[in-house]
Amino acid sequence: MQAIIASTSTTYGSSYLEYLLPVLKTHFEGVEEVLFIPFARPGGISHDEYTSKTTTGLQSCVKSVKGLHEFNDMPKAVRTAKAIFVGGGNTFLLVKQLHDLGLMTPLKESITNGAKYLGTSAGSNICGLNMQTTNDMPIVYPPSFHTLGLLDFNINPHYLEPNSSSTHKGETRETRIKEFQALNDINVVGLKEGSWIKINGGEVTLEGELPAVIFTPGNPMYELDPSQPIKF
Repeated sequence: MQAIIASTSTTYGSSYLEYLLPVLKTHFEGVEEVLFIPFARPGGISHDEYTSKTTTGLQSCVKSVKGLHEFNDMPKAVRTAKAIFVGGGNTFLLVKQLHDLGLMTPLKESITNGAKYLGTSAGSNICGLNMQTTNDMPIVYPPSFHTLGLLDFNINPHYLEPNSSSTHKGETRETRIKEFQALNDINVVGLKEGSWIKINGGEVTLEGELPAVIFTPGNPMYELDPSQPIKF
């Protein structure tokens, strides 16, 4: 299995996917076409526009990008794809669409059978055991919170450390994740902006310049440095 699971598609001061391009050129080496799944965006941009944006972002890596919405037989398109990219947006909407269209199982099968995968934000959330550590609002109700389970833990993309100078006294990201773990015996990786998880066969490593924050139920959180394996 080959996958790049990134916290975000865009970092501050860079264009769409720009910071990931050196990695993606290697990741998609030998791939001519990427199947793009644009279903996470709830509004403001159409599936065609989102696919066009992705085509521009990946133009130095692959020859073409095809949107899944363009296919009549979507499960077949997923099963036969050599490379798949699931973009960011709202995780609730993405998960509902994947379940409603019968795509969650074909997507997992395609990736485990060798399709190269790229996920950003919502597309990263679905790589965990479930989507319940997303930061997104529940704008729709998926038939299930279960996701691909490519990883044996959950991801919290866009992880933010508490800001000591802030006057906001509401729950921090740390608090929210610990609330989740009070009711769910699932490990969580807080993935910061500009960081990603790489799956290379049976190896799972943290990549990028920033540490990740690791949450295990009932234990103090800790940081994991880049280039280190993620295992529990």
